[in-house]
Amino acid sequence: MEKLMPLAEAIAARLIARKETIGIAESSTGGLISAALLAIPGASAYYRGGGIIYTPRARAALVNITKEEMEGMRASSEPYAALLAARARDLLGATWGLSETGATGPSGNSYGDAPGHSCMSVAGPVARTITLETGSSDRVANMSAFAQRALELLGESIEKTPPKTA
Repeated sequence: MEKLMPLAEAIAARLIARKETIGIAESSTGGLISAALLAIPGASAYYRGGGIIYTPRARAALVNITKEEMEGMRASSEPYAALLAARARDLLGATWGLSETGATGPSGNSYGDAPGHSCMSVAGPVARTITLETGSSDRVANMSAFAQRALELLGESIEKTPPKTA
């Protein structure tokens, strides 16, 4: 959390100043993204909610993504990360959505991705999706690296987007 807190503090300050909100859908970070954002006093001003979307059952129950929507798409991919971010934003009525999906390790996932693979996406006034490959099989280190890069992506996206004018 040490590396996550300065990122979360900067994001919180920007969101509060802009009167914007965030919704989170994370998978292999296991709640680290939400935990960092919620650790900042005043989080209720910007944090709309979040979920750990770790299984197909959670995907259906928590973000209402159907089997039909998943047709031709696999988890741990950029299109899936983009769908998750948009769904979190829409379902929570937030300005921004942030998602993360990947393979933390020590082994790869059932989709053929090596450990250390994560896709993350921001949906909002701008949409950005990236893939991170750490090359590591260290589960805990990957969870932290994925959460850090996801928060960096969110911070960069907010910073590069002009605030709404009243």
